[in-house]
Amino acid sequence: MDSYEQRVIGACRRLFSSSIPGYLTLVFGLGSIALIFGYASASMYGVDHGINLVAYWHVPLALVGGVALTVTFLGCVTYLLTGTRFWEHVGHASGEIGFIFATLTLITGSAWGRVIWNTWWDWSDIRLVTFLFVWFIYAGYLLIYSSAGGSGRVSRLASVYGVVGFVTVPISYASTRLWTARLHAPSIGNPDAEAAISGEVLLVSLLALFFLYLYLLGSRVRLHSLASRIDAVKHRRQRETYKPTEAE
Repeated sequence: MDSYEQRVIGACRRLFSSSIPGYLTLVFGLGSIALIFGYASASMYGVDHGINLVAYWHVPLALVGGVALTVTFLGCVTYLLTGTRFWEHVGHASGEIGFIFATLTLITGSAWGRVIWNTWWDWSDIRLVTFLFVWFIYAGYLLIYSSAGGSGRVSRLASVYGVVGFVTVPISYASTRLWTARLHAPSIGNPDAEAAISGEVLLVSLLALFFLYLYLLGSRVRLHSLASRIDAVKHRRQRETYKPTEAE
């Protein structure tokens, strides 16, 4: 491990051990709730319904989930290049959080779509199908990693899978611009979008979920690092206490 990598890891550890992300999550989270229920309009796409307010969590969940899966990709690449377990832990922890955020994105999106599109799901919509594919890809990543059991070989296999599987993420997020979407139309940067979502409220919710992601990432990385150290101690003690028999 070179000095530059040590400095980067040190900076990451300081961030992960800091209480600032937790406090900011609380501040922006409370602000998000207050703005959503006290200021934001429940009228979107010509439909006035309270469930429309879920958009202020649905969109940030999707965006921050994409950030989390990108960090997983970077963690996997760095681990494969350097062999440093810290990056493996970062990639795995971020993948866990990204998968949860992706799951919540699908749930909130289905609930919202039931009101504005009168359907829970539509297999002809390219965004829905590609995002579900992303969900299955990272479910597979977590399953492979969970079977590692401390095995470096399986961990590297999971990291390779995480690198290759990441190609589905940008494809899904750009799908509405690459292909014609039946339900999802590009809304960011599209002046013709009919969502009528308040940018200010959306930004506060986005910051709340981003800081929540950082807080959870730090917690999970510390937990994975602790589990790795415990496994190392167990293996060392097993080697120390193992005594070959005469037949061996």
